[in-house]
Amino acid sequence: MQKKTKIWGVLALVILIPFWMWLAWLLTPKAKLVAAIVDKTVLTNDGQEHISFTWILNNQRYTKTSTKPYRISEDYYGFFPMDQEQFRLKGLERFSSEQLVKLSNDADLVYFTDTYGIYRNEWSKQGSNTERSGLIYGGMSQQDIDLLRLMKAKKKLIISEFNVIGSPTPMPVRNDFEKLFSLRWTGWTGRYFENLDTTKNTELPRWLISNYKRDNNNQWPFSKSGIAFVSDNDRVVILEDSTHLSNAVPHIVSSQEGQERFGLPERIKYTFWFDVIVPDPKINKQLARFNISANSSGRALLNKHNIPLHFPAVLTHDQSDYKFYYFSGDFCDNNISMTSSYLKGIAFFKWLFYNSDNTMERSSFFWNFYRPMMTKILKEERTHTKE
Repeated sequence: MQKKTKIWGVLALVILIPFWMWLAWLLTPKAKLVAAIVDKTVLTNDGQEHISFTWILNNQRYTKTSTKPYRISEDYYGFFPMDQEQFRLKGLERFSSEQLVKLSNDADLVYFTDTYGIYRNEWSKQGSNTERSGLIYGGMSQQDIDLLRLMKAKKKLIISEFNVIGSPTPMPVRNDFEKLFSLRWTGWTGRYFENLDTTKNTELPRWLISNYKRDNNNQWPFSKSGIAFVSDNDRVVILEDSTHLSNAVPHIVSSQEGQERFGLPERIKYTFWFDVIVPDPKINKQLARFNISANSSGRALLNKHNIPLHFPAVLTHDQSDYKFYYFSGDFCDNNISMTSSYLKGIAFFKWLFYNSDNTMERSSFFWNFYRPMMTKILKEERTHTKE
């Protein structure tokens, strides 16, 4: 009898705790914060490339009007998938100069989460998403730059991240972005792969393998974990665990200000795509940086290709002239569910959503790095807009 009572007690807690968390979320006052989200890489209505930001907007009760919440499948500019491989485009490319001015007046902030775009092989069910193919839609456009220039002039909050100026963004647009925000992309992007063995990891991009073989006597001698660096002219550099790396996983190390102001961890693993950016230190402040744990062989290989061991992960310029953040990683793309965003205080139970397995590192990154950082950025912006 006592055992059954305990079981029913546990079940009651399991049901009641989420209910009270949802009720507390529901009773939290809404706060209007107009965010212009740009995402050109939306393969499904799940909106994977902007889901983390929408999660935070919803969890913190930020709304696009005084009453309407943000919807992940609706409230962004870019590529909109439809049934039977149909799609519609609702990017800023269709905006006139007058419409861009209006948007810059209406929006409190703009966030470019992804401009990589959609390619035919990814979009077609017959295609292979490990092969490159013709572009359907993507890349930063002149209209995007025009909006950013307007937002900067009006001292509005600007957030952008990995690949906004990488391929397929045209070189003139990339140059405009770099000049506008005082940074330079080196042309290198990178990613950690848990397994570089082509016989075991079928998700390794075929273009990555073929480009490496092209320049290395048709050889691919890797079987462990490691980091792949890819240049904008398709050169590939591979750093393998033990061979070139003392620790195969890239880490992000936060500055003292990053830890104190944004609640960032001192050090955290990062296992997804990133780019190598060089900032103007007189203009942009580094809140966190990537560390590559290369041994002597790895350092020699990186030096040969002018790839640094350390490079920015989070840059900011938040002076009186304008407010800007650049995240040198695919920070907004994480394995999370919107369901948990409807529960107030859910961060207290974040340990339920990840473990120490590398496959869960993106979930850990969301809960321990991205969520506290973006929550604080939006809180500061909300305070500023109310003044």
